[in-house]
Amino acid sequence: MLFPPFFSKKSNEYYKLTSECQLTSKEEVVPVVNGIPRFVQDGSYASSFGDQWKEFKKTQFDSFTKTSITLDRLNRCLGPLQDKLVDKLVLETGCGAGRFTEILLKKGAILVSSDISSAAEVNNENFPSGEKHLVIQADINRMPFKDESFDVVICLGVIQHTPDPEQTIENLYKLVRKGGYLVIDHYTFSKSWLLRSAAIYRWFLKRKKPSRTIPYTRKLVRRYLPLHKKFRHMKLASVLLNRISPVVSYYDAFPQLNEEHQVQWALLDTHDSLTDWYKHFRGKKSIYNTLKRLGADEIYVENGGNGVEARCSKPAA
Repeated sequence: MLFPPFFSKKSNEYYKLTSECQLTSKEEVVPVVNGIPRFVQDGSYASSFGDQWKEFKKTQFDSFTKTSITLDRLNRCLGPLQDKLVDKLVLETGCGAGRFTEILLKKGAILVSSDISSAAEVNNENFPSGEKHLVIQADINRMPFKDESFDVVICLGVIQHTPDPEQTIENLYKLVRKGGYLVIDHYTFSKSWLLRSAAIYRWFLKRKKPSRTIPYTRKLVRRYLPLHKKFRHMKLASVLLNRISPVVSYYDAFPQLNEEHQVQWALLDTHDSLTDWYKHFRGKKSIYNTLKRLGADEIYVENGGNGVEARCSKPAA
């Protein structure tokens, strides 16, 4: 059983879902607040992400944008696993509001979604815990599960924001069952322009509360996004603009987004890039070497999407 008996009063539905998982300590007692087991306190290094996802609850959902942007990214990362998740026990770490949760549940996974921040509340609001879904608030590096608990562990858009990416990858790999899979991504050095163009803004904003950072991000987007749109077909002008603008624009990457969604995505990812406490970069070789050191099989590492996308299996014996 995943959780000790004191959950039974509010969470009878968890038992069927989590009968195959266990806590690292059966004696551990954690509070359940608004139906979410809380293994961490608010106020972590990632606390700003919680307010961010409360502000942009469905911005990146395919069901909201009427596109397949999230599905395409997830399928590319899953590779041959994309149609093999039915009734597989899957851990989604750094779940945010649930852009990948939406797809994983549609694929038939038995899903545990976790976030270190109060974004877990938004995820639970969008996709309430039930027979095939459980939302928890927990630290990615101190997950409350025994080693080798999950068929698949997925972590997209998160590892670069943790204190030590290599340690994070190792901790996630430990949670994968023998014969199971780890699916991750990480910023690569081609994303380092995020630091060059936004260094001053980031130094200032990451120390502020979301009540100030979100309105300030709106001002930046109003100022710079029209310029990104205007010069999107002019390579030199775009390069020069990126040297001074901290705004993340998707006019080139995702032209299928309508104007309203372009603005929302720019707001969300600009805020994300300016307020994260940690921002690491790794190349393909670094990620490959980390997985190889852990003893992984079927290692796949390629540039794409968020930077470097990778997956591997844990040897069955």
